[in-house]
Amino acid sequence: MKPRKIPLRRCSGCGESRPKRELVRVVRAADGAVSLDLTGKKPGRGAYVCPRAACLAKARKAKRIERALEVSIPEDVYDAMTAEITRAEAEAAEALE
Repeated sequence: MKPRKIPLRRCSGCGESRPKRELVRVVRAADGAVSLDLTGKKPGRGAYVCPRAACLAKARKAKRIERALEVSIPEDVYDAMTAEITRAEAEAAEALE
């Protein structure tokens, strides 16, 4: 039996290719709303970023997510995404302890 192919995606922050399940998807819905998609199943145009606040900050500074989603993203949406990723990082660190 052939091994199953693992889909790879490139992080918008660091540019590293990683398995799709290891990345967080940022989605632009049909109405133009931008949000994080932790499940990877929301409909809409998507861009991927590592689940680290540093990668999100790099992508935010270079406006890579805005270019990929073809929409301008307000600062409060970026702040909400940063808070959510920081919370997920903290939960992952607690799970390892």
